[in-house]
Amino acid sequence: MTTAAQAKAQADRDTIFVEDGEVLAIHALPSEQFIMRIRAPKCAASAQPGNFVHITCDESLPMRRPLSIMRVGDDWIEILYKIVGQGLRLLSRKNTGDSVSVLGPIGQPFHMSPDRPNTLLIGGGVGIPPMVYIADWLRQDEGHWSPFAILGSEIPFPFDLQESSLAVDGVGSDVFSTISLLESWGVPARLTSLQGYEGCHDGYVTDLADQWLAALPEDELGKVEIFACGPTPMLKAVADLAARYDLPCQVSLEEFMACAVGGCAGCAVKINTPDGEAMKRVCVDGPVFNAATVVW
Repeated sequence: MTTAAQAKAQADRDTIFVEDGEVLAIHALPSEQFIMRIRAPKCAASAQPGNFVHITCDESLPMRRPLSIMRVGDDWIEILYKIVGQGLRLLSRKNTGDSVSVLGPIGQPFHMSPDRPNTLLIGGGVGIPPMVYIADWLRQDEGHWSPFAILGSEIPFPFDLQESSLAVDGVGSDVFSTISLLESWGVPARLTSLQGYEGCHDGYVTDLADQWLAALPEDELGKVEIFACGPTPMLKAVADLAARYDLPCQVSLEEFMACAVGGCAGCAVKINTPDGEAMKRVCVDGPVFNAATVVW
């Protein structure tokens, strides 16, 4: 292990916990999507936006599953997931009061720059949870931040939706649908889809983001920072958009994981560093990276 790796391992020590979490609630949503709230006080106390947890879905499966944290309370965390295999299918069958083993919080979080309070949050599909977490985090510092969320999905959104009363410059009046949770927090958001959902922008998240950025006065554009999570093609498009507007952008990458704590290096991706290209582990070196450094 290199000196830098040793220092990193030492810094991460005592920051990741294993807890027998208790399922407090589980809500089944359209298209086999689920929101689960788990009592995990140690994880909740240390989590930050961009962190994830590694969860044991069932005693019959030795491999855990990595899931982004969407919300955090005093002693609980909340996750959103869609069934894509046997593990998450078994997790969806848990009942209130059941126990699940939670390893977390894991990973490098998003870092918000105080000098760039106009935060643009872009989430696609199961990449939406970290954006909800950032919005919740920023609203705690009332008055400083001005977040705007653009969220896309090609299946029904796993949230209560409503018509937004929060105006957004650069977005047409025909695009009005938002997530009720964000609306209640006073965080403006707009939704996108190619499925013709009412009130949603008919196109990609980057199309709507481009419209919004183009409408900003130059002084306000200079205060924008972009945060994104979603499928890799979406993240590459977001990175290209940020580069075109010369804006800082952080992305949370999605990769298959085995250990999720840096041991197996099975989730490594290629990143540009000052010393050239290098393989970095999404689990502990990420999942959040500077979008300009990712080798897409």
